Amino acid sequence: MSEVKITAETRNEFGKGAARRLRRADKLPAVVYGHGSEPVHIALPHHDTLMALKTPNVLINLDIEGKSELVIPKAVQRDALRIGILEHVDLLIVKRGEKVTVEVPVHTEGDLAPGNNLLEHVLNTLPVEAEATHIPESVTVSVAGLDAGASVLAKDIPLPSGTTLAVEDDAVVLQVLAAQVEEAPAEDAEGDAAAEA
Repeated sequence: MSEVKITAETRNEFGKGAARRLRRADKLPAVVYGHGSEPVHIALPHHDTLMALKTPNVLINLDIEGKSELVIPKAVQRDALRIGILEHVDLLIVKRGEKVTVEVPVHTEGDLAPGNNLLEHVLNTLPVEAEATHIPESVTVSVAGLDAGASVLAKDIPLPSGTTLAVEDDAVVLQVLAAQVEEAPAEDAEGDAAAEA
């Protein structure tokens, strides 16, 4: 996993007004915490951060006024109405070699068995434990040939070396459902009863 380098600056103004002023300057309020250190309030360049966060669990090398910190995103608040606008980011400090628990997206490949089958994602992300500098971007599982009633459990998903499950082995991740076939509308029962009377 590659590292993204972002330069941040500390901030000492808080509240909605300060956050609005930051956003108008195309900066993003954020907090860095972890490893027993006091939380550090910072401002990040909005565009660079938005681009970095397109990669799930991205490893960011933050330069906070000359001090370097490795962090991963822990919570991202997005604008509810405007797509591509971030409101706030919580960043967790990590160390090289340290194991962290993160959620990675689950991707599927292959086609289900023929018929009216639907694939349900019970879990869109899979909780895993991995070294902070080797977090997988996603996991991929084949659903080729699966028929209605089949399930894919967490233990069935191949994980990269050094990555372990952080969820029960028998947790259902995907299941195949038979599509509900709509029945033809029944004849108007009241009309039939009236005709017989």
